[in-house]
Amino acid sequence: MWIAAAVVMIAAFAGAVARGRRTAAQLRDATLRRLPVGVDGIIPGAEAFELARGAEAPAILLLHGGGDTPQTLRYLAEYLHARGYHVRVPLLPGHGRTLQDFSRVAAEEWIETARAAYRDLIRTHRWVGVGGLSMGGALAARLAAEEGSMPALVLLAPYVAMPSRIAAAARLSLLWGVAVPYVSALDPAAPRSIQDQEEAARSLGYGVFTPAALRALRATVAHAIGALPNVRCPTLMIQSREDNRMPAAVAQHAFDHIGASEKELVWVTGAGHVITVDYGRDRIFQLVGDFFDRHRGAVPIERRA
Repeated sequence: MWIAAAVVMIAAFAGAVARGRRTAAQLRDATLRRLPVGVDGIIPGAEAFELARGAEAPAILLLHGGGDTPQTLRYLAEYLHARGYHVRVPLLPGHGRTLQDFSRVAAEEWIETARAAYRDLIRTHRWVGVGGLSMGGALAARLAAEEGSMPALVLLAPYVAMPSRIAAAARLSLLWGVAVPYVSALDPAAPRSIQDQEEAARSLGYGVFTPAALRALRATVAHAIGALPNVRCPTLMIQSREDNRMPAAVAQHAFDHIGASEKELVWVTGAGHVITVDYGRDRIFQLVGDFFDRHRGAVPIERRA
């Protein structure tokens, strides 16, 4: 009897794996049709970019969110460049490519990309500020905690807390990932991350997560939470009250744990999570530009002439 029961259970498990793989394959193919890669293996428009100014100009490093691309920071980068900044926006590993690439990511690759970009900029510019959106905000917070000489930090809807159900899924992803290599990051019944429908249609984000990326995101969030009390540089955090990823109370809690003596939390309304391309972004750009301008005179001692 127990043999028959075991056979039934094995057959049921095998069927679930097969169904999961079929669904995942459909998700992968749909994503590739929506976001075909170019000859360089990168989705056109998702590339890293740099808006250059001379070495005497202040510089800003901007970091994009998980599953997204530098495209979400293009408007902000152009605005800051017009205000006199040299701006660099790297493409994080596994992003802006294919879901197979997104299946081979690790948290340390993301922070190392941020470190390398920041250290490269401080070799050529006397003043380098940092800004991060969503997961990029988590990376920026960790970077600020490590780099005590950072003169200014901007956190845009930073993803510095993970819902318990998603954290549990990340912890168990080595098990279910065998059957489900790709999962949709979009909940049709939930509010969208970009309320502006035109901008949502332009998005180059995957809208899909992989088990490896989910584990990397969980690790990135954990590092950011631990880093917040060690962030000492002036910090501006901007958060939408309608953020569908970070509830207001959670965002406030994260802000309260930032260790900087000079810090400011500004609430905006009308936008989802990706506030740099959503409604009200012009006000956000001005807030960011004004904040960086106020701190441009602060040059770390070790980099003064």
